[in-house]
Amino acid sequence: MPEAMNWSLAWPYFLAALVFGYLLGSIPFGILLTRLTGAGDLRSIGSGNIGATNVLRTGRKGLAAATLLGDMLKGTAAVVVAAQWGPNTALLAALGAFLGHLYPVWLRFRGGKGVATFLGCALGLKPLVALVFALVWLGSAFLTRYSSLSALLASLATVAAFFMLGERQMGELAIVLVVLLWWAHRGNIVRLVKGTEGKIGQKG
Repeated sequence: MPEAMNWSLAWPYFLAALVFGYLLGSIPFGILLTRLTGAGDLRSIGSGNIGATNVLRTGRKGLAAATLLGDMLKGTAAVVVAAQWGPNTALLAALGAFLGHLYPVWLRFRGGKGVATFLGCALGLKPLVALVFALVWLGSAFLTRYSSLSALLASLATVAAFFMLGERQMGELAIVLVVLLWWAHRGNIVRLVKGTEGKIGQKG
């Protein structure tokens, strides 16, 4: 079959995977869970971010854990479902889920920073790489007590892990996701450079 015809048959699946991933990724678990449990509007608490770290500022550890799990598994679910159509659709679904979390249409494109969803996408694509992310994050967090720095370093480690495992396309996607993740953390990077970034467990 000519390549042009292959593309003509495949592009609807690619588009569907991207949109499906985006819609899953745009589900704001942090906001939904805090509202359902009467914890208030998450965007008016702490940093105003919709992720698990800000949910933790409500003092509800269980709620923060549920948010983390939801934000992670929506990335995993997008990849696993789209993978039924093929490996390329899985990659596009991962990209869609990550973009959906960072820029959810329901919240005027103001979403989270994407760490949990990044991990979830990695888990769906290559569980071993997700393990690398987790180990690097935990090691860095233990040594530095900076959650943001740990996420940045762990994201870079995933790129290296994909390529070392021979997963070139996944590695190329990871580069795109890492650029987006680092951009979402630009404020944290500035504070890390200035030495004003808050540490894990730090009060105030």
